[in-house]
Amino acid sequence: MKPTITLALCLLTVTTFGQQAIKNDNTLSVQLDGKDYTTQPRRIRIGSFWWITANSINPDKSLRIWLGSYDGKDALESGTYLVVDADKGTDKATRKRVEELGKYKGIAAIKYVEETRSPRMEYKVGKSQNNDETIEVKANPDGTLEATFSGSLAGTLWKEKAAATVFGGMGRLIDKAQDKAITKGTGYDSDIDPEGNGYRKTGNTDNIVLTNGKFKLKLN
Repeated sequence: MKPTITLALCLLTVTTFGQQAIKNDNTLSVQLDGKDYTTQPRRIRIGSFWWITANSINPDKSLRIWLGSYDGKDALESGTYLVVDADKGTDKATRKRVEELGKYKGIAAIKYVEETRSPRMEYKVGKSQNNDETIEVKANPDGTLEATFSGSLAGTLWKEKAAATVFGGMGRLIDKAQDKAITKGTGYDSDIDPEGNGYRKTGNTDNIVLTNGKFKLKLN
């Protein structure tokens, strides 16, 4: 199949998915480095855990929040959760340390991914750290979950590896377009994370500030 025809079919896929967007009544709003970010969050399973994930496209963005208990499982109860290092939040040492403090309901982790060069060639990735920040959570009788949060994320910048670009060719470009279409059409992020996906972390760092964050979503 000729590249022009393949790309045309790919764009058709994007349009089709875009017309099938799944709506919900969930809400999330936060300021990212002073800029308003508003979208409809969902709760999805990524790996072994359920994350509250809030996505948008053009540019692609994904804000994820995980709430956990001291036994390393998901938690959805009212209370104050201590935000911890997103890479180490589920390890036994971290959970034990927070539990011994005796004043938190559990632990939380936050991860943010933003496409900085399209189509998904460069990204900014932000992860929560051990900065003594908290998330206030309220589980309502009607089955909704509400939370408020603020804080800062340690940011790193990622670029697509030259080999991935060259050897991936048109197929990789089509895959990116299809992933964008799925993210737009369903609200669920599809392959938006650059880590372990043909990208390299550069030596550049950044600090991403979250302020006035809040969300409300239906759990059932």
